[in-house]
Amino acid sequence: MSASFETWRDRFERLRSHKAFELTVITIIVVSALLIGAKTYEEEVSRFQAAMLWLDVAVTVFFLIEILIRMAAEKRLRDFFRKGWNIFDFLIVTASLIPLDDSEMVLLARLLRIFRVLRLVSMIPELRMLIAALFKSIPRMGYVVLLMFIIFYIYGALGSFLFASVDEKLWGNISLAMLTLFQVATFESWATAVLYPTMEHYPYAWIYFLTFIFLNAFIFLNMMIGIVLDVMQKESLAIELETGEGEAAELHGLRDDVRQMRDQLSRMEALLDRQRR
Repeated sequence: MSASFETWRDRFERLRSHKAFELTVITIIVVSALLIGAKTYEEEVSRFQAAMLWLDVAVTVFFLIEILIRMAAEKRLRDFFRKGWNIFDFLIVTASLIPLDDSEMVLLARLLRIFRVLRLVSMIPELRMLIAALFKSIPRMGYVVLLMFIIFYIYGALGSFLFASVDEKLWGNISLAMLTLFQVATFESWATAVLYPTMEHYPYAWIYFLTFIFLNAFIFLNMMIGIVLDVMQKESLAIELETGEGEAAELHGLRDDVRQMRDQLSRMEALLDRQRR
């Protein structure tokens, strides 16, 4: 019985790691996304309602079988739930089991099926790396955001003091001034709506705006990009070490080989010392 279980587990493990299986799952996820998008055209697809319902059932059953195969491929079931992405997939697939034909739960079922598109992130390593880098860079980006808020606050206070007479709706108080500066930072019609009317009353107001843009649009933005790139590089190295591919994995393997050679040389030196004695 144990040998038979191990045989089936090995088969499931090979199936799970097979490229064709991964491509099939990705294809079904894309089909599921297209199916959700098609349902938004209610008038055009009303005549295909029954067929689309069967397609949704087929996709749901496929996802259920796929998650069961991945769970069966683990040596212990708890190993499956040690990875966050596996828990995410399990929750998405479980939530998709809510039927669409129940009038009370149909809205919830449709909303939950939308999130099946996010399974592309868990299936594609590059997307997982991007998401992991994004979340890991948030704490470091928080300090940059705090510094940006300080700059916004200082420039907002200056703007409300200097330009309140120009336009009360833009510079009437510090909160309105900070909202105006946010528009300036996004470059959304800031010149015609903010800069030029202000320069009609204060010709040197361009110094105020250009220094603000230089700080926020160039320095702080590049600082955030640098943080994300640094975290992405570390995540890429971690994935290469995990998969055993790439330069990082080769260097790690070389280090292990050198360490083993050192251990062997140390043992040989110890043996030679014993023989001499």
